[in-house]
Amino acid sequence: MQYRSFGQLDFKPSALGFGAMRLPTIGGDSARVDEPQAIRMIRHAVDHGVNYIDNAYLYHQGVSESVVGRALLDGYRQRVKLATKLPVWIIKSIDDCDRILEEQLARLQTRYLDFYLFHGLNKDRWPVVRELKLLDWAERAMARGSFLHLGFSFHDRLELFEEILGGYDGWAFCQVQYNYVDQEFQAGTRGVRLAADRGLGVVVMEPVRGGALAKPPPQIQALWATSKRQRTPVDWALQWVWNQPEISLALSGMSAFEQVVQNLESAGRSAVGSLTAADLELVARVRDAYRNLRPIPCTECRYCQPCPNGVDIPRILQMYNDGIMLDARERARFLYSLTSESDRAHNCADCGECEEKCPQQIPIRDWLKQADAYLKP
Repeated sequence: MQYRSFGQLDFKPSALGFGAMRLPTIGGDSARVDEPQAIRMIRHAVDHGVNYIDNAYLYHQGVSESVVGRALLDGYRQRVKLATKLPVWIIKSIDDCDRILEEQLARLQTRYLDFYLFHGLNKDRWPVVRELKLLDWAERAMARGSFLHLGFSFHDRLELFEEILGGYDGWAFCQVQYNYVDQEFQAGTRGVRLAADRGLGVVVMEPVRGGALAKPPPQIQALWATSKRQRTPVDWALQWVWNQPEISLALSGMSAFEQVVQNLESAGRSAVGSLTAADLELVARVRDAYRNLRPIPCTECRYCQPCPNGVDIPRILQMYNDGIMLDARERARFLYSLTSESDRAHNCADCGECEEKCPQQIPIRDWLKQADAYLKP
């Protein structure tokens, strides 16, 4: 296992972190975790050097934390840093925070958490953090030893990411979606570098785009095959993330034992600057080839914004494009569910103002209807 730096903290995280969002299940029911297999996977990862485990209150419909808690018995808790998240969108009062945190500590069978995150901050949830004074609550929780370091995970635009970074001096780390396809998505490369420059640890989620980059279409696979250095698509995706000095660790939500073994092997070969110029050029070609698979020729120039009815047109078109491009409808639906209700496509009033401004002459209203049908649950 290779180890990296974590912002300004005196902690060397394993390059690979274990994400407990996609544990193996029974019959495809997310609430029925295959506990013996999940425990075997987690302990194998720890035995081979993984020292960071990520969780959340609602993963596997509330079951994941309890499974991880049992996996970390028998001395395993002392070998890892443990992170979990507060679901900001269900918080109505400080009493909710206290109740949920105590429940999480009980589920995870631990006296304290090493890392705690406000989960999935976006333009709706960040105001809740401010209005309910959740940062003050977090300071009190840290003072009494319930958790040691505070961070946030993020799902929104770079401008909001910058606002959140500047809104509190005590952030120790952040967690962002980041991979070679999503270099300009949400916080993106600029956000990663900004957070690192501020001394935060940077945890990457979705380095393989929820598994979507693991099984490329034939034209993408043909591009990978041109490299003299043969790697699996998963290894290419992980190595691209680990190549960057700003990244503290990459989380993988592993659902099979074989994935643990393969990702451990990849992590053992990881290093900052390990990809050559030729490697990076190939990754860029693959990224561009993926983007050419998108049906809507939106360049995200944002001339269509602001929409008089509040629709976040570029973001919705991007989600639809990505779902089609990666054959990942459920993933696109999940991201859409994180989008503010006021931003969604169904708010389109068919006024046509966006189409008058679009330099690509995209029939935006038609695509919004199609996107809404594709993305809504």
